[in-house]
Amino acid sequence: MPDTLQLTVQHPHHGLAIATVAGDVDARTADTLRREASGILERGCPRLVLDLSQVSFCDSAGLSALIGLWHTSQAVGGALGLVNVPDRLMRMLVLTGVDAVLPVHATAAEAVTTMTAGQSTSTGEHGSITHSAGDGSGEPTGVQRTAYDSAHNPSAELS
Repeated sequence: MPDTLQLTVQHPHHGLAIATVAGDVDARTADTLRREASGILERGCPRLVLDLSQVSFCDSAGLSALIGLWHTSQAVGGALGLVNVPDRLMRMLVLTGVDAVLPVHATAAEAVTTMTAGQSTSTGEHGSITHSAGDGSGEPTGVQRTAYDSAHNPSAELS
């Protein structure tokens, strides 16, 4: 099976997205992460939370992608935050000093609270971060999942 990178995107508030990243973020997939997450930032969600709890490996190319995404978020007047950062990646962020500019939060709820401070408290069309009725499949509504193969092509739109 080829290496894949999967993003699951939720929109709990207007202008804010939470993208759960699953798989390796390395030389093969870092450009895909940067391109897809930049697209989210540039298409009306200038505040982005990356949930990295399902990232199994991240190398320097992945770190570069995260820094690039931080720059993109700043360019669109938004913000980027990381949550559930694996220990190995957290050590890399600390050793390189990136943790000083790229906010790391313990939970998605904490990141959302920080990013929405001073903003309207109404939720987007997809409900809140903590509860969503979904369609009975266990997935919240408003969730989009796409898997990317090592050639950076969407391999399937997952439901």
